[in-house]
Amino acid sequence: MEKKFFEIEKTTESKARAGVITTDHGQVQTPIFMPVGTVASVKTVHQRELKEDIKAQIILGNTYHLYLRPKMDVMQEAGGLHKFMNWDLPILTDSGGYQVFSLSDTRKITEEGSKFKSHIDGSYHFISPEKSMEIQRQIGGDIFMAFDECTPYPCEYNQAKESMEMTHRWLKRCIKWCDENPEIYGHRQRLFPIVQGSTYSDLRKISAEFISEQNAEGNAIGGLSVGEPEDEMYRITNEVTDILPIEKPRYLMGVGTPWNILESIGLGVDMMDCVMPTRNARNGMLFTWQGVINIKNEKWKNDFSQLDEFGTSFVDREYSKAYVRHLFVSREYLAKQIASIHNLAFYLDLVRVAREHILAGDFYQWKDSVVPVLRHRL
Repeated sequence: MEKKFFEIEKTTESKARAGVITTDHGQVQTPIFMPVGTVASVKTVHQRELKEDIKAQIILGNTYHLYLRPKMDVMQEAGGLHKFMNWDLPILTDSGGYQVFSLSDTRKITEEGSKFKSHIDGSYHFISPEKSMEIQRQIGGDIFMAFDECTPYPCEYNQAKESMEMTHRWLKRCIKWCDENPEIYGHRQRLFPIVQGSTYSDLRKISAEFISEQNAEGNAIGGLSVGEPEDEMYRITNEVTDILPIEKPRYLMGVGTPWNILESIGLGVDMMDCVMPTRNARNGMLFTWQGVINIKNEKWKNDFSQLDEFGTSFVDREYSKAYVRHLFVSREYLAKQIASIHNLAFYLDLVRVAREHILAGDFYQWKDSVVPVLRHRL
C-alpha cells in the first residue's frame, strides 16, 4: 500500500503538530525549515554540507530564476533539477509569482498572466498559470506551487479582493493543466494552492475556504512577511490555519526569523522557508540559542571562544568568533560561507528541537521561554 503523503504523529493541546511528509525522494519530518536554493544553489553552501552538516531535508528551487537561467532546455537535458544540482532529497519549487511581484516597476499583470522584464538581459517574458506549471514540471520538484499574485503591504481592500479572486481563477487553470499533463521525470509532483487576501480577515477566510475545497495534497499561505507587523502576520496565520484541513501540510511562505518560525509552528504551520539565514549571514548576523550576534562588532575582536558553543555545525567548533570577525573585516569570502553554514544549521536545529518538544508535550511552555532569548541582541 502506498504510504500517505502526510501523516501526523503528534498533536498538542492547541495547534502545533509533528508529522512526516513522504515524497519519492525521501521523507521530511515536520515542522521543517526549507533552505532556499534560488538558482540551483543555496548561496555559498555545498550540497554535501547541506545534507551532512546542516541536515537539510528539503530545499527550494525558484521558477522565475531557473526559467531565465540556465533555461529549461538545459534543465530537461540534465534530467531535472535533482540531477542538475546533484541533490537526491526532496525539492519544492515556487511558482514565480513572488518574483513577479517584486518586479513592480518592470512587469504588467493581466487576467492571462504576467509580462515582465528579465533582470539579467532586459528581455521580455510572459508567464501564465499554464506556463508556470509547465516550467515547474520541467524543473521537476516534488512539491510545486500554484501561480498566484502576491499583493504588497499595505494594500487597499478592493485591490486585495480582486487579486485574490484572480489567484483563485488562476488556480483552476493550474489544476486543469496539471490534470492534462503528467510528470515527465518518473516521480510524483504535488501541487499546493496558495491562500491570499492580504491582512483582511474576511478575504483570508474566503480564500482559505476556496483553497480547502480544491482538495490538494497540501496548502500554502502566501502574501505575508511582506512588510506587515509581526502581530498581523500571526493573526492572519492563526485565522487561516483554523480553516485549512488539519490532515494536510501547511506551508507558510517566506517566514522568517527564528522567533517567527516558533510562533508559526505554534499556530499550526508545518513548513517554512526564508532567505534570511543566508542573506543575514552574508552581512555578519548570526542567529544562536543565546541571541543574535553581529559578528562584525568590535567586541568580538579578541574573543577566541568557539563561534557558537551550542551550535551543531562543524564551523561552530572549528572557528572562533575573533577569526570569523577578522574574515568579515578583511572581506574574505570564507566569512560568508562560515556564517551561512552556521545560520542554516541553527535553523534546522531549531525546528528539530521544536519537534522534540511537540512530541514530548511541552512545546508551548518551551517556546514561550526561548523566544525572548532568541530575540536578544548579544
